[in-house]
Amino acid sequence: MAAEAEVDNAAAPPKGKRKLIIIAAAAIVVLLGGAGLYLFLSSGSSAEAEHAAAAHAPATFIFNLPPMTVNLNNEGEGEAFMKLVVALEVANQEMMAEIQPRMAKVVDAFQVYLRELRKSDLEGSAGIYRLKEELLRRVNVAIYPARVESILFKEILVQ
Repeated sequence: MAAEAEVDNAAAPPKGKRKLIIIAAAAIVVLLGGAGLYLFLSSGSSAEAEHAAAAHAPATFIFNLPPMTVNLNNEGEGEAFMKLVVALEVANQEMMAEIQPRMAKVVDAFQVYLRELRKSDLEGSAGIYRLKEELLRRVNVAIYPARVESILFKEILVQ
């Protein structure tokens, strides 16, 4: 039996080493928990940093166009009308002054395009997105070398 007791003692680490292993494991758990807490809390501060960056974003200027009412291309399906109120987003006030004399070209480009649309062309979000992209392309062609950043729809009514 004495031989068995010696074999058991040889397989088990001494009490000092056991304490060291437990302390090291506890330290690792604490460090991992602290790192996780840091990452969790820092994700909130990055959202605040993004919000602060958005607050310091360069100012844009809005140029309102007159309301437009057009007959849509109905192809024998009855009358269809569209009322559209659009604003142009430009980078600075100088751009607004540059666009002003060319507004007749912009309105003409919009009217020609809008009169060829069918009611079915404007259905769903994809139809409105295509309308927005096409109007942006046409306004930038009409006012070249000036440039509009985006088209903002204030009102769209299709009857």
